[in-house]
Amino acid sequence: MAYDASKDKVLVGWENQETGLQLSINQYGDGEPKLQIGPRAYTKKDGSRSATKAGRLGIDDVLWISEVIEEVKDRMKDLFIDEG
Repeated sequence: MAYDASKDKVLVGWENQETGLQLSINQYGDGEPKLQIGPRAYTKKDGSRSATKAGRLGIDDVLWISEVIEEVKDRMKDLFIDEG
């Protein structure tokens, strides 16, 4: 089965305003929602926004994830309950 971009949905997302790291809960088709870490958003010199792989996480990213992980967990639980 080939990948179909129209079936790939971002259900909810978070972005660290300091580092650009993004977390999102995604779902492909009727599959279970899953947490994605990355990409990392940044502003180019010309002012436009772009994204790159998350790469290795620094302490700022880890501390931010620890701050939002309870909210992420609660949202994922809600999504699983809604599916069940």
